[in-house]
Amino acid sequence: MRTVRTGRGWLAVTALAAITLAACGADSSDDGGTADGPVELRMTVWTADEAQLAMFQEIGDAYVAEHGDTVSDVSFETLPFEEYTTGLTTQIAGGNPPDLAWIFENSAPEFVDSGALLDLRPVLEQAEGYEFDDLEPDALNLWSSGDGLFAYPFSNSPFGIFVNLDHLAAAGQPTPAELIANGEWTWDKAAEIAAAAAQASGKSGLVVRDFEFSAWDNLATIWNGWDARPWSDDGTTCEFDAPEMVDALTWFHDQVFVEQAIPGPGTTADFFAGDAALTITQISRASALDDSFAWDLVPLPAGPAEQVSVIGQAGIGVFADGPNAEAAADFLAYFTNPENAEKLSTYFPPPRTSLLNADTLKAANPKLTAEQLQSVVVDGIKGAQTKPAHAKFSQLQQTVRAELDALWEPGADVEAVAASVCTAIDPLLGG
Repeated sequence: MRTVRTGRGWLAVTALAAITLAACGADSSDDGGTADGPVELRMTVWTADEAQLAMFQEIGDAYVAEHGDTVSDVSFETLPFEEYTTGLTTQIAGGNPPDLAWIFENSAPEFVDSGALLDLRPVLEQAEGYEFDDLEPDALNLWSSGDGLFAYPFSNSPFGIFVNLDHLAAAGQPTPAELIANGEWTWDKAAEIAAAAAQASGKSGLVVRDFEFSAWDNLATIWNGWDARPWSDDGTTCEFDAPEMVDALTWFHDQVFVEQAIPGPGTTADFFAGDAALTITQISRASALDDSFAWDLVPLPAGPAEQVSVIGQAGIGVFADGPNAEAAADFLAYFTNPENAEKLSTYFPPPRTSLLNADTLKAANPKLTAEQLQSVVVDGIKGAQTKPAHAKFSQLQQTVRAELDALWEPGADVEAVAASVCTAIDPLLGG
């Protein structure tokens, strides 16, 4: 099992507290935090995808061409996905925060409550041609406090399941599309065809993308079908030991260690390289697909409770006390205006209602059909649940991870592990 360094959670809190104090102590006469003369802007991101980065740079270069008197360069710095928030808060604690940063939805309450981020609402509402009213109000909730909007939700991407049709055909299994047509697309059936495909191919069945037995919150794509959740809506009560969560974790554990439908700890299986029959992920990963196998994209299956869409949401925030805050906010308004939001929708479904239709998304996503985009993205965004978020998530994340380590063994006592998670996080939830 992996070594868990629980101090990372405290690093995030300390870093955000430090920047909050700095913001509170800033000179009130400051005109918005923009340095004299053209400045260089830096945005941290977690993608290393060359096509995505090229698109960002194209937009950044176009902005510089139009605003060379205020901004001389816009750069995009990739931090590793697995350590992104840690890397970002390390920069903040070291006094070198970026001008703009992507922020995970699980950290949204922490960043919004910290006071570290600039209120973007006045800038976006006043930007010429921005059409602020086109933004879906529900998409803004996680990033809002009072009347303020402290990050723009640039990505609103429902999770779906990519399917290797060749693996299923070789194993004589029905496709998810056939199961959907028959009203049989459930987690049990998904696991059944995944296990059969894995046995036939000698490869993997169903992969929870980026989970790797450490990013436990990615399991929300599964447990929401059991109506399970890690804590109460107000974030004060642990619900890992609730019957719904125990049942969901038991199902997952069985699929790993008994049915072998899901690869176990230490197994690396890249669906896009043909190493798995199914994977749970988002449409931004479609760029990794080629013509090496036949594939499909379908919604998440139904659990015992219901079929639930789960959305991964990420925001872009501007650090309020940065020397280039005014310029950074202006660039963000340009980066996310209607024209550029349509470009970005190739990988990141925008919060703009005018763009959330299959025809528009199809133009930006030529690898996906209108039917796939309608069922997974357009329909999936309606009533979707976000992945877990909490104002103390950076502390909770590591504590839960440490306790769940005992679950990733054959014969683990799921109920006992779930109870241990609650014992460990109760002080954080109630404190």
